[in-house]
Amino acid sequence: MVSLRAVWLVLAVWGAIHPMWYFVKWFRQNGYDLMVMVDAWHANAASSGLVWDLTIAAIALTIWVIAESIQARRWLGLLAIPATFCIGVSCGLPLYLYLRLRVVQI
Repeated sequence: MVSLRAVWLVLAVWGAIHPMWYFVKWFRQNGYDLMVMVDAWHANAASSGLVWDLTIAAIALTIWVIAESIQARRWLGLLAIPATFCIGVSCGLPLYLYLRLRVVQI
């Protein structure tokens, strides 16, 4: 049986690769200007809503990761924060869940 930890790892890798494919494709077509991409994210109400949805989810995940990392003193989970803001929630959330289930060996 596949462990839940393996599922989180597969989703984190997928969440890093799949969205990045679209970003790279877009940059190749439109140039490497981040502000032009941000403008494209707000091209219409639907895409603006999606941007805000993901932004709020990323902030909530960050607060959860920080609070739980401080409480449990498990600092490795903090790696999910740059993964969330540099790649996306689709990578950061499953990465945090993967790291959270890490088996501690003494």
